[in-house]
Amino acid sequence: VLQEMAQFECYFTNGTEKVRYVDRYIYNRQTYLMFDSDVGHFVGFTPFGEFNAKRFNSDPVMMENKRTAVDWLCRHNYEVSGPSITERRGERRA
Repeated sequence: VLQEMAQFECYFTNGTEKVRYVDRYIYNRQTYLMFDSDVGHFVGFTPFGEFNAKRFNSDPVMMENKRTAVDWLCRHNYEVSGPSITERRGERRA
């Protein structure tokens, strides 16, 4: 059984003051390619990942999309779902 997966993560520090976006590409439980907004470009961890990192990093449209994901994906979703998540922290179910 072969499995490929993409995992998109947003990390928030102090609300939306510090936001980090991480985009991982995984094949058979091994991360082969990753974009980290703190690094600002793709990094490959396997020969296939290095090939794609070079290809993606040279594509200005792809890079603009990934570099701005902190705003259009992470911050946007925090603003939409953040209040309902943060309001529930102190509540207990009976």
